[in-house]
Amino acid sequence: MRLSRRAQNIEPFYVMEVAKAAGQMAREFAGSGEPMIFLNIGEPDFTAPALVREMAHRCIRDGITQYTPALGLPALREQLSGWYASRFGLDVPARRIVITAGASAALQLACLALIDAGDEVLMPDPSYPCNRHFVTAADGRPVLIPADAAGRFQLGADTVRAAWGARTRGVLLASPSNPTGTSIDPQELARIHQCVREHDGFTLVDEIYLGLSYDSRFGQSALALGDDVVSINSFSKYFNMTGWRLGWLVVPDSLVPAVERLAQNLFICASAVSQYAALACFEPESLAEYEQRRAQFRARRDFFVPALAKAGLAVPVMPDGAFYAWADCSQAAARLGVGDSWDFAFALMRSARVAVTPGRDFGNATTGRFVRFSTASSMEHLQCAADRLHAVLA
Repeated sequence: MRLSRRAQNIEPFYVMEVAKAAGQMAREFAGSGEPMIFLNIGEPDFTAPALVREMAHRCIRDGITQYTPALGLPALREQLSGWYASRFGLDVPARRIVITAGASAALQLACLALIDAGDEVLMPDPSYPCNRHFVTAADGRPVLIPADAAGRFQLGADTVRAAWGARTRGVLLASPSNPTGTSIDPQELARIHQCVREHDGFTLVDEIYLGLSYDSRFGQSALALGDDVVSINSFSKYFNMTGWRLGWLVVPDSLVPAVERLAQNLFICASAVSQYAALACFEPESLAEYEQRRAQFRARRDFFVPALAKAGLAVPVMPDGAFYAWADCSQAAARLGVGDSWDFAFALMRSARVAVTPGRDFGNATTGRFVRFSTASSMEHLQCAADRLHAVLA
């Protein structure tokens, strides 16, 4: 059966390919006394708080499982509007908030609403691979621009201005970013957005890790720049609801009807049970628990990044959010006698029993020198992993 060019142009998601290999290797090592430590997947080790789980049970028990409006439960959209006001001091009306089946659905809806065939979208290299694949799936062309440590692995306004061409339609940014955990300086982001405005383009910002910011300098939403910013967010990371597949999209008023039509046809609506359960995320008890967990994520970062440096895996820019460490493995790989980060990741799995993600997924420029560690695991696992890495590499 002949595949579409669209399907052929989508690269494998190497994060998941490596995860499969790590799982197979872990089974082979079973009984060796040194189980695999998985620091490769960006999934919090915390699950949804008790009130969220109880709300889901109540919905299933009482049969509250019917379709919701395509834009999402009005009550949940109002809760998110209130969260933007209390957390970020922003007035984001509920009418501009669209509930989606995870941030992935939000990105798909945004790309389908904004991108025509052949449109180019500027993105940093490195960046989360699925983001560029959403552009490709909308028949657009992602243009990856090398970003280095001096620019916090993010795009700058001068870079965007120089790269803007006749087919450029907008920018797709992430702050904080996966894989680097770094955010865009708010003043630089404002300059980028001004450049995009001058070209009548769109500014699309992935903010799924915004709730997990550790530095007040960066912990601000791009929505503060104006109503013409499109923001993607999710209940997966800060709210610890990964498998519930629930996210949201904030769009300008003018874009709501188009996004609603797309959502009606492509998804009908997000899971009703997940939406009702998410209402409990905003209870004071749940919010207090989320903040305690954010403090734990920060403590893990503060321990693990220096531990990586001691093992010869320098992190050029301290992550200010999310739960990742983007580490330069070039010297460590040379000591192990392997080539790029792909080979290095597999060598670590064999020698240290630590699973990490090689940089191949995240771009082309310097990603062969980097691996991504996830610090979403427990402190106990991180301490054990640090000991193993030091023993093998230092």
